[in-house]
Amino acid sequence: MPLNTDRKSNNYVISLEFNELCPSLMERFIKEGKLPNFRQLYEQSEVYTTDAQEKSPFLEPWIQWVTVHSGLPYSEHQVFRLDEGHNLNSKRIWDIVSEAGLRVWVCGSMNASYNFGLNGYIMPDFWSTKVTPNSAELLPYFQFVQKQVQEHTNDSAPFSRGDYLRFLSFMSSHGLSLDTIVAIIQQLIREKITRRYRWQRATIADKLQFDLFRSYYQKFRPHFSTFFINSTAHFQHMYWRNFEPDNFSVKASVKDQIEYEKAILFGYQEMDKLIAKFLTLVDANTTLILSTALSQQPCFTYENSGGKRLYRPRKFENILEFAGVNTKYVCSPVMAEQFYIRFDNEQDAVEAEKKLLTLQVDRRSIMELKRNGKDVFGGCGIFDQLSNNAILTIANSEKSIPFFEIFYQLEDIKSGMHHPDGILWIRKPSCQHSVHKDKVSLLSIAPTILELLNIAKIDSMKGTALDYPTSYSRTS
Repeated sequence: MPLNTDRKSNNYVISLEFNELCPSLMERFIKEGKLPNFRQLYEQSEVYTTDAQEKSPFLEPWIQWVTVHSGLPYSEHQVFRLDEGHNLNSKRIWDIVSEAGLRVWVCGSMNASYNFGLNGYIMPDFWSTKVTPNSAELLPYFQFVQKQVQEHTNDSAPFSRGDYLRFLSFMSSHGLSLDTIVAIIQQLIREKITRRYRWQRATIADKLQFDLFRSYYQKFRPHFSTFFINSTAHFQHMYWRNFEPDNFSVKASVKDQIEYEKAILFGYQEMDKLIAKFLTLVDANTTLILSTALSQQPCFTYENSGGKRLYRPRKFENILEFAGVNTKYVCSPVMAEQFYIRFDNEQDAVEAEKKLLTLQVDRRSIMELKRNGKDVFGGCGIFDQLSNNAILTIANSEKSIPFFEIFYQLEDIKSGMHHPDGILWIRKPSCQHSVHKDKVSLLSIAPTILELLNIAKIDSMKGTALDYPTSYSRTS
């Protein structure tokens, strides 16, 4: 796409958005000598801990990343769910940088949207259905990975050999590296031999995304760029029980414990390899920022009921057909058990919501739904273990079907939950290191990035740029 290159600037910022990495785990793994590249980045950075300043149900990454990018708290931006970023009209960091005549490259940022005429490229997160890349040349990558991400737990999701070949053909002309090719081959061989470790494919997706990022970064040298990945956040949510088994009353099977006990560490170490690549990519004019927006902690809330189990429709059309919904709609998977159903009009959405709420198992309503106009958002609201012969019924009806013909159970028991603390490391070209003891607000990140690019923050932003000369305590 055409880029405006009129304005000159020698300042560049890459923002690494490694979703939900934990300050405590990062410190632990670094001290154990397991993350050499994170250690290097830490020792060359201004080190902060951020505070999301929210509690459940407003402590969610799709809320906090909107705060990071807009400089607005949730109380003002009001973006509550994933795939609703388009509802916010306020400018994001990249809009402001673009309007200043500088180039931008937004690679996977969560709940993103953008103003028309963006000076650069944007590829939103892969749960996005209302916002698509601003360039058609990114669509082959976006659409393929989107389907992989949204259906990664569903073995019945159709991917043909042709799908994979077309994707690899795209990547071959968009930065596919020998390292990634080797990693893909090793992953497939490992799965074939062990019949396990499919979950590690998430880190292959990270490698592919880095190759794509680097290709565009080297192609047009953006002044501001972002790189968002979520794999380790997923590992923490699903495998904290295996990471610290003594702290949980519900125990994993011996087989699962062997496979997943090092899954979280594996995620951090794979991201550590990416850090090495980014440190090689930056030059003497580039500030490298690592931010996580929030973090996680072990989740014990559901231990007394056997742990939090998740159920998801095998095919969304089947559950709506069973409920008697015959009007036109489009289903979009989100994370875990949740999904959107979008109708042509509000009346159809109202009727569908009523019908779906009549679905029961053992006389318990199974759906948690919230309607907003012609959109219905929700998922299965049962989180305890259902028996293999559970029957799905409709209230006040004789209609029934085996529950697991319509739904499948996600294999893993959720065992991580969100925590408001987050990582913020700012590696300026000077590589000055200091550790700031006081927590800082997420509202400071956007103004700080703009200041690093010599751009004034806009009036709507509620935070102020971090004041390096006066706010830090130097470490030895």
